[in-house]
Amino acid sequence: MKANWITNQDGSIYHLHLLPEQIAPLIITVGDPSRVALISDLLDTIECKISSREFVCHTGRLGTKRISILSTGIGTDNIDIVLNEIDALFNVNLLSGKPKEKITSCTIIRLGTSGAIQEDIPMNSLLITEWSIGTDALMNYYQHEEYLVLEEVRTAFKTAGLESLNFHLSCCDAALLDHFKGNDFLVGNTLTAPGFYGPQGRTTRIPNSVPDLIDKLKNVHFKNIGRLTNIEMETSGIYHLGKGLGHRCLSVNAILANRINNSFSEHPEKIIMHMIEKSMSLLENLYHSKLPIFSSHRCKIKF
Repeated sequence: MKANWITNQDGSIYHLHLLPEQIAPLIITVGDPSRVALISDLLDTIECKISSREFVCHTGRLGTKRISILSTGIGTDNIDIVLNEIDALFNVNLLSGKPKEKITSCTIIRLGTSGAIQEDIPMNSLLITEWSIGTDALMNYYQHEEYLVLEEVRTAFKTAGLESLNFHLSCCDAALLDHFKGNDFLVGNTLTAPGFYGPQGRTTRIPNSVPDLIDKLKNVHFKNIGRLTNIEMETSGIYHLGKGLGHRCLSVNAILANRINNSFSEHPEKIIMHMIEKSMSLLENLYHSKLPIFSSHRCKIKF
């Protein structure tokens, strides 16, 4: 198993460079490594700071809660590394490579940035993702539960002229959604793209293969879950891998742009800090040990 679960000379897992005792089961993920310190400054105590490549982790306590803040870098390819290595730190014996008998379920909250793809989603607002539709290829490599709604998703994409896109669908943890919503957070459905430029409809010197992508995405509507609201690059990977591994996940988005209005926030760091402070105040009231296990408390929407 040496080439499957690779460890460093100190016994830490390969990319994150973390030992099992250096990460808490309540985890905030951010894309930008510089935001780790921004959040950990709000902790009451800090136990350790570990840095490896784009992966920076600070672990400490928020009141009585032990919490880790971990940067992921950008994209679902990095999420593949982060989610699997987090899970291995809790649930795999790294010496033998075998799963542990007792499985630990983590709570993973993504605090990230995003762009709205609907005119009425205000710039500088906060949005939590209920359903995520991924157009990346990550989940082609894992067995995962197929929602009955996939045929509806396929039809909605085809109707909007987007039948060429790959997609997969997953949802947040319902208990976390209930804990966050109603606190100045909008609730929406997020498209996760496999890139920032062409995959999000931006133009470069290479012509786009899907003309008017954002306008087409704006018009995608699902009978049971509604419209797409925003676009980013990590959420579907977190939701899919989190669900498959038995972890509770929620994505929180600071809306820094409105792609329909072609506008961008004049004060992005201000709204990012507002998202951080708002989320941290909610996490202080989050009784991690009392949340129902993921497998018995999925999204409440029925198809």
